[in-house]
Amino acid sequence: MEAPSVPMPLVDQLNTYLTGFWRLLPQLFVALIVVILVWLAARAARWIVGRALTRARMRRSLIEVFQMISTTLIWAFGSLIAMTIIFPSLTPAKALTALGLGSVAVGFAFKDIFENFIAGILILIREPFKLDDFIECDDFEGKVEEITVRDTHIRQTDGQLVVMPNAVLFKTPVTVRTSRNHRRTSIIVGVAYGEDVDIARDVIRDAVVSVDLVRDDVRDVQVFATAFSASSIDFEVAWWTGSRPVDIRASRDQVVAAVKRALDDKGIEIPFPYRTLTFKGPGPESGTPSAPTE
Repeated sequence: MEAPSVPMPLVDQLNTYLTGFWRLLPQLFVALIVVILVWLAARAARWIVGRALTRARMRRSLIEVFQMISTTLIWAFGSLIAMTIIFPSLTPAKALTALGLGSVAVGFAFKDIFENFIAGILILIREPFKLDDFIECDDFEGKVEEITVRDTHIRQTDGQLVVMPNAVLFKTPVTVRTSRNHRRTSIIVGVAYGEDVDIARDVIRDAVVSVDLVRDDVRDVQVFATAFSASSIDFEVAWWTGSRPVDIRASRDQVVAAVKRALDDKGIEIPFPYRTLTFKGPGPESGTPSAPTE
């Protein structure tokens, strides 16, 4: 049996491809050398930038941003050179034009990714908060564990990890709990109406000042009578302590215990809520509750 013959147009086309490949091989080799040199240049630039900015005592997260920008620029320039070597008819102007048109399409397709990327760079440069800060945003509160160019990792006080996009942190108000070393907190203390307000205020203030976690050296303890409640006169007690959540909880625990002991020692009553119930009286003749008349 004779082997099936290959159509001549297909053979000619394969020969053309093979001939074109051999003609293009030297250019591919040169382009490969250029890519290797670009890779070495990017590594060298990353090392130089990191070393220089480390000596300048710049933040680690910001150093990584500048390293990424420098290596990206080098790779973009090197890729442009390699493309013009492989395709001589492709001038740098044409390549940049094609890159611009392509970047518009890619920008629309990956809008959220680029938005988070730009927001991450701005957050790292401006640094509204830093690592180990306690922040609150969109009902999430916790400790900042990591800041990347795309998202921020927040460890909540119950141990859960929240990965929040940087665009949310950039566009939404963020409360930085630990922007300073001290933070004010307060509680409400009620005393009975029969007690002397001035004496009660002094007793409460002295009790709060005696607590170790209360930083009265930062600012004075404040005790103000604020309201007439149903069964007590309410005092707002405010003091300064550490800014971490555990500092707030621990100081409140000690302050509540100290105020309770001090008021008990002075015989000042902390009243329970009182409730008066009024019942309808009996009828005038039968001794039973009167019934409605028609």
